[in-house]
Amino acid sequence: MASKSIEQIVMLPFMAHGHLIPFLALARQIHQATGFKISIASTPLNIQYLSSTFNSSSDEPENDHIHLLELPFCSTDYGLPPNTENSENLSLDSIGKLLSASLSLRKPFHSLVSDIAAKQGHPPLCIISDVFLGWATEVANNLRTMNVTFCTGGAYGTLASSSLWLNLPHRGRTDSDEFHLPGFPDSCRFHINQLHHFLRNADGTDSWSKFFQSQISLSMQSFGWLCNTAEEFEPAGLEWLRNFVKLPVWAIGPLLPPNVLKNDYSSLSVAASGISTRRAGKRPEISIEKCMEWLESHSPASVLYISFGSQNSISPSQMKELAIGLEESANPFIWVIRPPVGFERKSEFRAEYLPEGFEERMEKRKQEEMGVSVELTRGVQNSIDWKEVKKVIELVMDKKGKGGDMRSKARVIKEQLRASVRDEGEDKGSSVKALDDLIKTLQSKWQIINSIS
Repeated sequence: MASKSIEQIVMLPFMAHGHLIPFLALARQIHQATGFKISIASTPLNIQYLSSTFNSSSDEPENDHIHLLELPFCSTDYGLPPNTENSENLSLDSIGKLLSASLSLRKPFHSLVSDIAAKQGHPPLCIISDVFLGWATEVANNLRTMNVTFCTGGAYGTLASSSLWLNLPHRGRTDSDEFHLPGFPDSCRFHINQLHHFLRNADGTDSWSKFFQSQISLSMQSFGWLCNTAEEFEPAGLEWLRNFVKLPVWAIGPLLPPNVLKNDYSSLSVAASGISTRRAGKRPEISIEKCMEWLESHSPASVLYISFGSQNSISPSQMKELAIGLEESANPFIWVIRPPVGFERKSEFRAEYLPEGFEERMEKRKQEEMGVSVELTRGVQNSIDWKEVKKVIELVMDKKGKGGDMRSKARVIKEQLRASVRDEGEDKGSSVKALDDLIKTLQSKWQIINSIS
């Protein structure tokens, strides 16, 4: 890897758990590979959240190398509830306010990086900022360093999201519900029904459009982009993304704990609880050990997992139909759940959200110890029928036909991801090589920028 001289990198994640966790994983990966000092800047409650992951781990002296730095922030100044500093459990309207409020971090962040530069006598090697915080590019330029944009998702999703907001190609369509998205081949077509309603209704003058268009545009002026994926996994997507942003894009993922990527499932089950806590900063309601014990009581490839992400839910009618479909399928399942759309997201989950007697019947099937795990697609207006749910489950769980093909592809992807992060002497995976190239490129460019002082 690169030189072991003590360099410093400053990171700036967006205020959402799905962004904070990958940034911390990237910080750990860079430090372990280079020995550099890493500073992560965020608002006080998000720093507290990240700090909890350190306190849960006693096997690494991380506090000496990864520093957590607070940026002042008062949520009530921006129409948000008190002590609201990330997107967890926020409505769409409040998330929009949080996005706008993130712009207020620019001035204190500039002061923070300026102070770091003054103390060490030179600017940090670079700033690594979230794609949603493109203004960090201007801060980096002002302080004689570079900004690298980190996209916490994969290449296809990053390209689709960026191009949708920058181009709004679905706007004003009357001839067809399908549209071409700039950056993708002409043969690729997207459908308006695939878009969330707030994006579907965006017209370039709304607050969401204004925020994302400005921040993504600024991010496209950075030194380069990092993507949480692997070359082997998304070769076409990475090629299209590079052509779209016209910048270097380093694929440095997947950013997962080493134990997750190993074939030794016995060691994974022992370490799983610690991994979960260190990644998320909190203990799951159901112990990982109990979860693993339940999974191991079933035959391989027999358990269905349902989740729709950390920010989404579905309508009450969709939730009940999905539950009926799961029950009728007779497959063991893990379902990750939060209240349906229209109910307070922080409230306790109530039995009335599910078909009458559903939880009792699941208890009889000895599913109760898994709890329920469901995060569904908020804002989807289309109705679903339990028969359709059952049909899809049968297709996915079938060990032949399309279900078998899906399993085969999943096994290939698993091996590709493991190979990408292999670091055994001269045998280095593509993501390890990409991180090495990133650091060497940054050091070379930094020398040029600061050669005249």
